[in-house]
Amino acid sequence: MYPFIALNNNFRVEVKTDFDFDQSNPLQFHYLFRYTILITNVGEVPAKLISRKWFIKDGKGEIRLVEGPGVVGQTPSFKPGDAFEYSSFCPLPTMKGEMWGHFNMLDNTGKSFKIDTPVFKFEVPKEMIDVY
Repeated sequence: MYPFIALNNNFRVEVKTDFDFDQSNPLQFHYLFRYTILITNVGEVPAKLISRKWFIKDGKGEIRLVEGPGVVGQTPSFKPGDAFEYSSFCPLPTMKGEMWGHFNMLDNTGKSFKIDTPVFKFEVPKEMIDVY
């Protein structure tokens, strides 16, 4: 179900992606991709997600950086075993690309650490290319 998975610092990050045909406009080189991320605390220490940092690479190899507080306006806390799932989107000027980054976390003792995401890929499905 989640084809892209990373496990580090006692957190599992799982990602799935999808192309949003209805919100894309290839004549204007606007392709919208959706992604869903499931973050699970598989360790023993509670922690809170403080911020995120993304690297977004389009099909031409150009990379842009996006960072900010929390995710989708939230800063979820994770007790051991807790999970948090959210969905967002990524506009690209090309029919494919990829994204990766990390979440900045703070544990219950005040120690900060990062959890890396897997590299996850965006691509317009081949069967939809002919529709354009």
